[in-house]
Amino acid sequence: MNGKYLLDTNIIIALFADDTAVKGNLGKADEVFVSSIAVGELCFGARKSARVKENLKRIDEFAANNVVLGCDTETARRYGEIKNTLRIKGRPIPENGIWIAAIALQHVLTLTTRDTHFSEIENLKMTTW
Repeated sequence: MNGKYLLDTNIIIALFADDTAVKGNLGKADEVFVSSIAVGELCFGARKSARVKENLKRIDEFAANNVVLGCDTETARRYGEIKNTLRIKGRPIPENGIWIAAIALQHVLTLTTRDTHFSEIENLKMTTW
């Protein structure tokens, strides 16, 4: 497997848990990116955990060692387009998922996730690890 991938939050959590499938697929990927949205979700999870400091440190190290893609005006445009299309279809998905998908579409990345709701988004390339 090769290509450019954007890791969804659940894939990063699986990586932190030493998931062999995720680790194996990462080794075959050409380029891997992380969204600032996923980093935010990880930080939220860390703050409600029993080991806040340790988990935040792990997230900081992970973010420092990966390319983190943020949101800009183009991301916002894509977010609006995706959200409106989902509204018309009557198929809403979680807000953070829309932002993550917008980043993947903007940068022409394949989103790797274990969430099925992303299949509602048109033209989004996805894979499950």
